[in-house]
Amino acid sequence: MASNFHLSETEINKQRHYMSLVRAFTDKPRYVYIKTFGCQQNEADSERLCGMAEEMGYQRTFDPAVADMILVNTCAVREHAELKALSITGGYKKYKEKKPDMILGVCGCMVAQEHRKDDIKNKYPYIDILLGATLIHRFPEIVYTTLCNGGRNFWIDNELSVIAEELPVKREAGAAAAWVSVMYGCNNFCTYCIVPYVRGRERSRDPQKILSEIRALISDGVREITLLGQNVNSYGKDLDRNYDFSDLLRDICAIPGECVIHFMTSHPKDAGHKLIDVMAENPAQKGKVGIACRLHLPLQAGNDRVLKAMNRHYDFDKYMSLITYAKEKMPDIALTTDIIVGFPGETEEEFLDTLNALKAVEYDNIFSFIYSKRKGTPAAEMADQVPDSVKQNRMKRLLDLQNEISRTKNAKYVGKTVRALVEGISKTDSSRLTGRTEQNKIVHFEGPTSLTGSYVSIEVTSAEAHALYGNIKK
Repeated sequence: MASNFHLSETEINKQRHYMSLVRAFTDKPRYVYIKTFGCQQNEADSERLCGMAEEMGYQRTFDPAVADMILVNTCAVREHAELKALSITGGYKKYKEKKPDMILGVCGCMVAQEHRKDDIKNKYPYIDILLGATLIHRFPEIVYTTLCNGGRNFWIDNELSVIAEELPVKREAGAAAAWVSVMYGCNNFCTYCIVPYVRGRERSRDPQKILSEIRALISDGVREITLLGQNVNSYGKDLDRNYDFSDLLRDICAIPGECVIHFMTSHPKDAGHKLIDVMAENPAQKGKVGIACRLHLPLQAGNDRVLKAMNRHYDFDKYMSLITYAKEKMPDIALTTDIIVGFPGETEEEFLDTLNALKAVEYDNIFSFIYSKRKGTPAAEMADQVPDSVKQNRMKRLLDLQNEISRTKNAKYVGKTVRALVEGISKTDSSRLTGRTEQNKIVHFEGPTSLTGSYVSIEVTSAEAHALYGNIKK
């Protein structure tokens, strides 16, 4: 049995009642446009917003000009993401002027910050709705009250104790890949991170409900599923049974069918040998449900003093011991990580430790970020903030080194055959298709678009730092 974080039956029925009330407002076709920023969890939240909007009588559109409701689902991890979301929202003002009855809403992590409420209220008077990340389950209610009363509805107060899985989700029809959230929130309070303040404390979903959802997805033909959580390795700590994320993975792999399971994000302080063992014992293979041979394990910095200042609760030796164990158990494992450059007080010598960490681990790819102040986090008030010019220089050096490592690792695939799930036409070359291997390697090749959503075997003929190229092996 799960913790008491799930919506009550009363609240579920209440929101479904609001859906029916909104649906009865008009018999004319109505359209919703959703623009999503940020992480995969935001993508999953947008699918739930779309599902509830559909129940309220809205059809999804990918053209904001025809929309009767526009939602901007925002990210608060970096200031750049916030400013970009606000800029794009400002661009939707022209649609609101042409269609005054259109609802323009901003939701997600950014608006869960109290200081953003007054900022948007004063600078963006044409925005109708603000909806905090933990209040998504009340979306039908806020739409109904907005339609009834006009005016502005700002709901940003965090309700940190609910999981809205009982409300509808709208996934892309026929999609070969899907997100499945296994938990929400975070208890880690890394000193640079705003997530615990905007998404609340950790809440684990009932394992049986997760397994039921995954069975249904596999039955519908989904070939790859990514399990989501701010820290998936904390899954189960709030359940009233001895059941953790590794146990969940093992039970998922016992489901009949064929599917590749990915997961993110893991925290090094909680990831252990049990996780690696379950991965090694349940590899992805044709005809079965198995775990991708890849691990995303955020390091953030290679220096122990910086890691302590970040409140990460591990040192580099502990991190490296887990990497070594993973390589022993799965020699072909693909490793990725997150790196923050220019954390307050980071010296040149400490940054060199991060470069040395990249050389020691040999990541397949990294997701790198220049440190960005987040109001309300401890790091924002730390002394010795690193100058922007120094951050930029360090970022360039970091990327130059990683590109060299990635290029070397990808070169080893030339002449080999890889299995890839076809995603569709390449975004950079319309004459090619793009696929992804279970190690999350991007592969470009020629072939018919009818292959989209299926697996193909590709013989790799060339490689770059961020992509493989090849031909379909007949």
